[in-house]
Amino acid sequence: MQLISSIDISAQKNVKTVQKEYDVAAFLYPAYASDDPRLLPFWPKGIGEWETVANMQERNPGHYWNRKPLWGYINEADPSVMSMEIEAATKHGVDVFIFDWYWYDNRPFMETTLNNGFLKADNVGKMKFYLMWANHDVGNTWDTRISHEPNIIWEGKVDRQEFEKICKRNIEKYFKHPQYYKIDGKPVFMIYDIPQLISGLGGVEETVSALKWFNDETKKAGFPGVDLQLTMWSINLNHSGFDGSKTENPEREFVKKLGFTSATHYQFVHFTNVDQDYLAIMEAVKKEWARIDANFDFKYYPHVSVGWDNSPRLGSSAVVKNNTPENFQKALQMAKEYVDSHPDQAPLITINSWNEWTETSYLQPCNIFGYGYLEAVKKVFKGE
Repeated sequence: MQLISSIDISAQKNVKTVQKEYDVAAFLYPAYASDDPRLLPFWPKGIGEWETVANMQERNPGHYWNRKPLWGYINEADPSVMSMEIEAATKHGVDVFIFDWYWYDNRPFMETTLNNGFLKADNVGKMKFYLMWANHDVGNTWDTRISHEPNIIWEGKVDRQEFEKICKRNIEKYFKHPQYYKIDGKPVFMIYDIPQLISGLGGVEETVSALKWFNDETKKAGFPGVDLQLTMWSINLNHSGFDGSKTENPEREFVKKLGFTSATHYQFVHFTNVDQDYLAIMEAVKKEWARIDANFDFKYYPHVSVGWDNSPRLGSSAVVKNNTPENFQKALQMAKEYVDSHPDQAPLITINSWNEWTETSYLQPCNIFGYGYLEAVKKVFKGE
């Protein structure tokens, strides 16, 4: 008996604690591409919105914002570049990219980073992806030469015929891809602007009908349905320069009626004052998560934003203070604890973002913090 007991104790000492797996998903803004001619009217140098990052000091001499990417002004629509990014992301615990996805003028926009870069990368099998339909209007915000002039170039709303065209294409082209991210077998599809969706489709009842049709079409394609993911907002000025006012605290039954089964945020700036210390912002975030838990039936996946400062676009901005990698790590730990306290849902955390340089909310390595933000993800979710 004594021998068996000693063996048992010895074995226990040699057993390594298995790190729980989490789905850490970073939004990816697909404007840093060199092969998309539709980007040239906004960024004529042919490097996408890197142009806005690169000429920041030239446009605003002496401005405090002087960020530089350690990887250089890379073309993310190049599969070899994206292969490098996938390696870096997965090494540090980011295993899902949520592609900001656009549709204007009856066709996709800024899709080459996904199609030509990510999906053609030789290691795409290491990473999952899903789409966040950024169905907002496009004004002059992207063009720093005229960004302060009010104007609508493209409207984000679509009618039922266009909506069906979009959904059928996404089911065939993306949902069926083996790397598309699914929860309980359902492809996840996130929608950014619900008022815009309702306006284009003609009203709430029409939107209910369209989203039900979308779910039925997804089932016909062989899936259990679609996991419709809501982008949470509160009444707030959207500092990206897009459509600003959103419905605060939408009624539980209203959201349920539309068919949304899950939700997350896209950016802290969408629901709280970000012009303050990062840890103070996280106190507001904690209260918002509690409010959501108390008021909604859907599954909420916690969101963490790296920061906020869109002065590269507009020259001045609300600015998150003290968003160091160390404080970012504390926010990630809070999100991890939220997931652990909700064992009935997927272990999904969303992050803004992989590469939002013009909004200063990125995980990619830079001249200020090096790989600090990625290392923070690795420490929290890989235990390294």
